Amino acid sequence: MRCLVFPGQGVQRPGMGAELFDLFPEEVEAADAVLGHSVRELCLHDPEGRLGDTRYAQPAVFLVNALDARRRLAEEGDSAEPVGCYAGHSLGEYNALVAAGCLGLLDALRLVRARAEAMATVRGGAMAAVAGIGGDRVAAALREARVRNVYVANRNSDRQTVVAGGRDELAGAAAVLRAAGARAVVPLPVSGPFHTPLMAPAARAFAAALRGQAFAAPAVPVFSGVTAAPFEPDRAAALLAAQITAPVEWVRTVRALRAAGVTRFDEANGSTLTALLPAIA
Repeated sequence: MRCLVFPGQGVQRPGMGAELFDLFPEEVEAADAVLGHSVRELCLHDPEGRLGDTRYAQPAVFLVNALDARRRLAEEGDSAEPVGCYAGHSLGEYNALVAAGCLGLLDALRLVRARAEAMATVRGGAMAAVAGIGGDRVAAALREARVRNVYVANRNSDRQTVVAGGRDELAGAAAVLRAAGARAVVPLPVSGPFHTPLMAPAARAFAAALRGQAFAAPAVPVFSGVTAAPFEPDRAAALLAAQITAPVEWVRTVRALRAAGVTRFDEANGSTLTALLPAIA
């Protein structure tokens, strides 16, 4: 079975989507109307340096992910192996839900905009990539050293983990993690402690934006990065709100997809996630 996966924030880059915007003029125009600015201008030129701001980066990544998937599937035609399930890393789950027919493109974009705005209100935190050890070892090291206010945020592979928390506490945790076997602890260019309990105010604000949003049954399964299990329409809103404070369980999700029969992973908008696969046992 084939799975199409979608990356999240962090893949934004100057020039992103250059080959896509002219292919989907109606979708781009509608997205600009929802967001109140030109996505093309942001992605191609970023004249005000906003692509590093989560309020702008999340909608831009979401739209480019969506357009790239549409182009890919259209070019493949009916002769290609059909997609049997979808998954996304954090923000990328919104793309997976659109691709599976749970949400319309513009409804999802409105949610992404609200999500980004809510997450941007929590400031003062930091995130860092931990190379060389998995999430369980990272969590154990933090617990054993009684490091407070620092959490596992992304379990990306058996050898790559992201931690987040208070800026000062995270700086102090680096030595603990190196002593536990990490090859490197690299700060990430983000303004908040995403996917940790410190994001609770953002999760509450976003839950209000989710009220009343209907989710259709997916045409094929969409796997959640919170539970590593398929989304159910009646639980989708709760999972998307919880996603803001819960760690991204990418390792568990990939293992669950493999157990469900996935033998081929394709990725929209790059190869960030598929590059992690060899390091997930």
